[in-house]
Amino acid sequence: MYKTVKKATFTLSIELLEDLDVMSKEMGKKKTAIVSEALEMYMDYQDIQLAKKRLNDSTGTITHDELLKKLGTI
Repeated sequence: MYKTVKKATFTLSIELLEDLDVMSKEMGKKKTAIVSEALEMYMDYQDIQLAKKRLNDSTGTITHDELLKKLGTI
């Protein structure tokens, strides 16, 4: 979990808020913790999807030596 926090305001549907309230009570967890965990999971998933898209859109790979040449280290 993050060491620093900042308050944010979001608008959610009534149904989603009600589900969050029920889940919070049943799990004995704060709503903030549930939302934070859900957002982290969602963002991890989206990061994987973006990486897959970048990989599919890439023009190919280069060797380690080619990379070093491009960087000017050899």
